[in-house]
Amino acid sequence: MSEAAHDHHEEPGFISKYFFPLDHKIIAMQYLFTGMAMAVIGGFFVYVFRMQLAFPGASVPGFGVVSPAEYNSLVTNHGTIMIFWVAMPVLIAAFGNFLIPLMLGCDDMVFPRINRLSYQIFLLSSLVLIASFFVEGGGFGGAWTAYPPLSAQSQYNLTPLGSTLWVVAVGLEFIAFLLGGINFIVTTMNSRAPGMKFSDIPMVVWMIIIASILFLASVGPLLAGAVMLIFDQTVGTGFFNPDMGGDPVLWQHLFWFFGHPEVYVVLLPAMGIVAEIISVFSRKKLFGYKTILYTAIATGVLSFTVWAHHQFVSGIDPRMANVFTVTTLLISVPIAEMVFVYIATLFGGSITFTTPMLWALSFIAEFLIGGVTGIFLGASGADIYLHDTYFVIAHFHYTFFPIAFIGSFAGITYWFPKMFGRMLDETLGKIHFWGTVISLNCIFIPLFFIGVAGQHRRIYNFQHFPELATPDLQNIRVFATTALVVMILFQFVFFANIIKSWLFGEKAGKNPWNANTLEWVAASPPPHGNFPEMPTCYRGPYEYSVEGRESDFWPQNEPA
Repeated sequence: MSEAAHDHHEEPGFISKYFFPLDHKIIAMQYLFTGMAMAVIGGFFVYVFRMQLAFPGASVPGFGVVSPAEYNSLVTNHGTIMIFWVAMPVLIAAFGNFLIPLMLGCDDMVFPRINRLSYQIFLLSSLVLIASFFVEGGGFGGAWTAYPPLSAQSQYNLTPLGSTLWVVAVGLEFIAFLLGGINFIVTTMNSRAPGMKFSDIPMVVWMIIIASILFLASVGPLLAGAVMLIFDQTVGTGFFNPDMGGDPVLWQHLFWFFGHPEVYVVLLPAMGIVAEIISVFSRKKLFGYKTILYTAIATGVLSFTVWAHHQFVSGIDPRMANVFTVTTLLISVPIAEMVFVYIATLFGGSITFTTPMLWALSFIAEFLIGGVTGIFLGASGADIYLHDTYFVIAHFHYTFFPIAFIGSFAGITYWFPKMFGRMLDETLGKIHFWGTVISLNCIFIPLFFIGVAGQHRRIYNFQHFPELATPDLQNIRVFATTALVVMILFQFVFFANIIKSWLFGEKAGKNPWNANTLEWVAASPPPHGNFPEMPTCYRGPYEYSVEGRESDFWPQNEPA
């Protein structure tokens, strides 16, 4: 971007700025707050159906008695919302929009109008999903994986309009992220600050770009499948109906060909956020920059070869099950390597346990539990026993909660000073951290035990199966649900901290963490256009504790 073009960034009016923005930072805030609002809805849903499991048939405070159909809808939409309307908008869209231009040293996205359109389509998808809860029959209740025939035929799901609206909402959400991903990639390739080589790009930007490419490459088949599913639901085609010559397993292939790369679509941005934080708060250079980058690319490629491990009990050829067992175990190698490289970054560092650093460290610890337990599910023999039990729930949440929530909390607490120009209250931040992490483990470690005991995860009321409703197993369900309620209560501390610090927090300088990357060169919060003078990049982003320098950090824009 030339200096002349940069000079044309005039401050827009209130309506233009906040309702029809072109500024990447405002669009980032729109994604962030919409994602947080959807997280509140998804959190309320899990509270209701966990209360039903712990106290079956009792009236749930704030909701009432939960019917079987409502239970199915709550479970389905909790999963859908947390993956598609919380993790993706916050980790990719919010952080991607806010960080990419600032960290690359440019004034905005290459296509700001496409950026705005991306959010508008995403908002529309959110409204369509919420509307589906209120139509006749209620929201879709056929699980977030939407397997036919449950999702394709209304006589099975009993939510004829709700299921169609669900598919439409998911399709719109995918289109929004396709537009956003194209913008991220083109901006990174074309709008870097003068002097910024590929090896000078901060790791979180690389991770968001790789995630965007993965999404672009994987979502096409599922979008086509979504159109086919809508036709099955509404005009009587039979793509997934065996009575009409269709194949329901085809949907499973289309869904999981997208679904497993999707895990890495949300994982990689979280890994990038953690990389930035551990380097700053250990005052050390990120160990193995190129190793991490090449490993992330290899992980992305491998992620396209593992999808059928979700289908070991679907009737796939057992010989193919062996192939997918091997590829699934293989993909654990690069991810484990990245985690150990992060630990190597910490080794010998001058570590400061700030709130962002606590979140980053807990991400590594909790995600390791999720990764190790996933090996059991990747082995076809063990998976046949553990499939669809609470072991899967516990494993999935030990991977996904660190990604979606711990990664987001790490990013928000780290970049809050830059976003809002105020420091977060550290005491409230640490209370929120410990309350969340302790209750997280109290929820999900017990679920491993009831999963190994054979507790199936799709049961609405265990009293209908007396041999599964033994007092010891029921007590575990009550304990896990109580821990969930405690975790939800601690989230009020987070929101209180955000509001209090935003209004009354200590004013943040440009660079309160003494970090190197270019976003810390801009004012806090950055104005429209980001920089009064566009920065030049002279080095990589992780030059900490360089021998011979008085200061223990060396900003990318500071000449030698």
